[in-house]
Order: sequence, then structure tokens, then C-alpha cells
Amino acid sequence: MGEVKRRSLLAGAVALGGTAAGLAAPGLAAAATAPAAPAVSGTPDATAATAGRPPGTGLVTLGPDDPRYASLTRRGCNGRFVGKPDRVHVVSTTEQVVAAVQQAVRDGKRIAVRSGGHCFENFVDDPSVRALIDISPMRAVYFDAARRAFAVEPGALLGEVYRALFLGWGVSIPAGATAEVGVGGHVLGGGYGTLSRRYGLSVDHLYAVEVVVVDRDGRARAVVATRDPEDPNHDLWWAHTGGGGGNFGIVTRYWFRDPHAKGDDPARLLPKAPGALLSFAATWNWKDLDERAFTRLVRNHGTWYEHNSGPDSAYTDLFSVFMLNAGNSGTILLVGQLDATTPDAERRMRAYVDAVGRGTGARPTLQHSVRPWLEAVALVQESEPARFKVKSAYLRKRYTDRQIAALHRHLADPAGSEDAVPEGVNGALWLVSYGGRVNSVAPEATAVAQRDSILKAVYMTGWEGEEAAGAKPLAWLQGFYRDVYADTGGVPVPNAVSDGSFINYPDRDLADPKLNTSGVPWHTLYYKHHYPRLQRVKARWDPRDEFRHALSIRPAP
Repeated sequence: MGEVKRRSLLAGAVALGGTAAGLAAPGLAAAATAPAAPAVSGTPDATAATAGRPPGTGLVTLGPDDPRYASLTRRGCNGRFVGKPDRVHVVSTTEQVVAAVQQAVRDGKRIAVRSGGHCFENFVDDPSVRALIDISPMRAVYFDAARRAFAVEPGALLGEVYRALFLGWGVSIPAGATAEVGVGGHVLGGGYGTLSRRYGLSVDHLYAVEVVVVDRDGRARAVVATRDPEDPNHDLWWAHTGGGGGNFGIVTRYWFRDPHAKGDDPARLLPKAPGALLSFAATWNWKDLDERAFTRLVRNHGTWYEHNSGPDSAYTDLFSVFMLNAGNSGTILLVGQLDATTPDAERRMRAYVDAVGRGTGARPTLQHSVRPWLEAVALVQESEPARFKVKSAYLRKRYTDRQIAALHRHLADPAGSEDAVPEGVNGALWLVSYGGRVNSVAPEATAVAQRDSILKAVYMTGWEGEEAAGAKPLAWLQGFYRDVYADTGGVPVPNAVSDGSFINYPDRDLADPKLNTSGVPWHTLYYKHHYPRLQRVKARWDPRDEFRHALSIRPAP
């Protein structure tokens, strides 16, 4: 794959895993910079420039004529979408968020909020959004002794959070593998990554949220909701443990604490981060894989996860991404990492790679190295926005043989199948590790309903040039997805193998009856039986539907 094509595809998958992207494309043209040092006090910096602030609010508000406007409206990772709001509010405190929301409600402006900028669809950059609230300056990370929990503001990048928690207390939260993703929207969809098989999801450690909401009379205010079942705001906390962003209000602060932690020592209130990681990359050449070998490879991978994804598995420290790149890329990669401080890390790594490749007749090239944990997870790789499309699914078991045949038809070299990725189009299916301790939590405990899956499937394509250039890649991706799930109306309807889709990788196609012929609505694919409860929360906390987008939760009738 050419470097331009590789950059387009990987930029589109940046929110999936920085480890995977870094190993897959060591020559990627991206600036690797150390994260900015996060604030570690409870008082956010209030020294922002005064230009553009309405009197008495401390709020920075700017419009299209301001030289900062383009930088704030064009920083979403998906270059397909660029918003044109009437104004952008740049906020640094909860009070400023309240003021910005109140002003938008008073003026009848549709609201959207941006933290890291990694929404895959146009939920933030929709043409109907007239007031964009940018919370990226809200980046404080500190220990809140009164709540015995770590407070994290939503504009903080994951790399900044990891750095602050690790250097300050030797702890971490199980969250994404991409350092430049913002905490804001990541946690709202559940939050998973390199430590999740070992410790669960981000929301499994979420103690409380501070949310700016709008009541029936149009009054904006900040509310704190906790996981305490006796908290009168408990339902608002629950909705933020997997309900997705842009539904109920604007989160201005998260508090994290392990639900089983005891005492007041901060170093014991969140999981310990490993001292070092063993990172590896196994590469198979497509030219060495006929359909039989490809089928065996994919079957082996899925079967291994079926047998090694229990909460007590010896491999809960494993995070991996099986990158089934299209045949025109030349290679298929299996990248990942394990806790290097365990005495048998390298043996287990080799056993895993051998199990995936067994019986294929093709030997992979294997590279591995050991790096300190912070170096491995907190490196920011900046990349320019690219045009891309992503679709997703949960897997409870490995793909069926019919599905694997569909994978081969659409991913093989163009000469091998009429359904294969066309010339000039780059695409991939990434299978991301899941399960482990994630599956030890009851589905009702959080809004994340998928609690017995072993893998997340991420289908993707990207392209250069104008939006019109995406017609062929989009048609290929839609056909690919439809073929894999042909038995269930073209979408991953929950059954013995599939378990719906992941709301943090949103896909508007699921709401299109021409592409989803299953009769199962999009909200069931994302939320399953939780949707009616989420609707009730929506009706209570956002009765005016001020916070909405193409796949937002609809208020209960």
C-alpha cells in the first residue's frame, strides 16, 4: 500500500488503537510529540484571552470572521465533515459550559460539543449545528480527596491522563490505546483498550460524572451523578456508562475509582499500570495465503479467543489487533502487547502467534520489543484529517465458515474475486481483542449491554480527494458488511455469533432501511434491551431534546 493510502486508512482508524497503528505503519508521516503536561490541581487555569468574551462570563465566543474559527471547526479526525456553526464557544470551566449552553438555548441554536475530535460521523459537524462548544481546554487531572476518586476533565487526552495517573500514583484506568483521543466522548461509549481484558472498561471504574443539563424550562445547570444506588441522580450516572455522547448533556468532569477499592490511599484506588509492555507484530504476506490458508488463519484466531477470553484467562493482559488488510496492501498483520513484567511473557506471545498461524502453511515475520509502559501508551502521533468510513460489530464467537468465505471474497486481491476491493481503493477489517474482565460485569450494571463478546470487528475504508471520490470505497464497504451479515438482514443482529454494534464507532447506515433489512432498529443493535431505560433517562434529563444527532437516543413518549 502506498504511503498516501496507508495514511488515509490509518488516520480513519486512529481511535481504535495507537499501538496497532504505530506497529502497522512505522513510516507513517505523523509528528510524534510528547503530550503536554496536564494540570494536577482542582482549579482550572482561568487566564484565557479576554477577546470575544461576553461580559461577566469569562467565556470565549468567536464567529466565522475570527482567525481561530477554521482551526476549531476543522479539527475533527474525519475530513468528510467540516462544520459551519454560527459561533464557537471555547470553555475552560463548568461555569463557562453552563453559560454557553444557556446562551445557545436562549437563542434557539442547536448545540454540539467537541473534546478530542474523534467522532467518526458528522454528529459534531452537522450543518444544523449552530453552536459548537469546544471543551478541549478543560484538561485537569487530579485526586479529589473528598470523593476518594481521581477527577478528569473531558478535554484531557488519554495520553495526558495516563501520564498524570502513572507518574503521580502508579495507577491507570483501562481506556483506549490511542494517546491523542479525548476522554470526553471515549468514556461515554464505554471506553476500552489495552488494559480492558485485565481490568474491564473505563466505565467499570467510573464513580461519578458532572453534567451540564437543560431542564424543561430551558434552564442550564450542572448536576453531579454517582454510582451510589441511593443517589437521586443515579440514573444519569448509569446513562453515561455506555449510552454514548451527545444524548443527555455535556460532561464537564469524570471521577474514577475502582468499585472494590478500600481506604484513602490514592495509589490503591485504581488498577496498577504494568511497568513495561512487550509489543509484537506478526506479518503474513497475502501472496503466501490461498483461500484455504486464509480461512484457517481467521478460524484459528477466532477459536483462540473463544478459548482464552474468560475473566480468569492466563491471557487477560493481552491486547491485540488482527489487521486483515485488503489484498492490495500486500500483508495481514497481528499486532499487540502483553505485560512484560510477567516471567513468561515472550513464551505466551509466541504461543499465541503460533496458534493463530497453525496449519496455514505460511510463516509470519515476527518482531517484538519491550518498552516502559508510559512510553508505549502515552506517545501522541498527530495525523491530518482523512476521509473515511467505519462500520463495527461485536463477536460472541468466531465467524462462521460462510462469513469467513465472505471475508475472503471482499478482501482478496482484485484478480481473485469480483467482490474484492477495487483497484485504487484501500480497506480492511480489524479484529480487536475484547472479553476477559469486561465480561465479568453484569449487563445491567452499566449501559454497555454487550458483556459476553470476545472481539470487536471494525470494517473500514478511506480515500484521498473530495467526497465524490468516496463513492467506490463506500459501495465496497457497504457490500462487504452486507455480505458478512447476509443471514441477518445485512447487519450484526444479536445471535449466537454476533452481538450488535459499538456506539463509539457510529454508523448512520444502520438507520437506513435500504441497508438494514433485518427489521431490527439501529438502537437495538447498539443498546439491546437497555434502550427503553435510556429513553426514560433522556426524558427526565433532556426533555427538550437539546442534545441530539443522527443516532441520538429519542426521549420516551
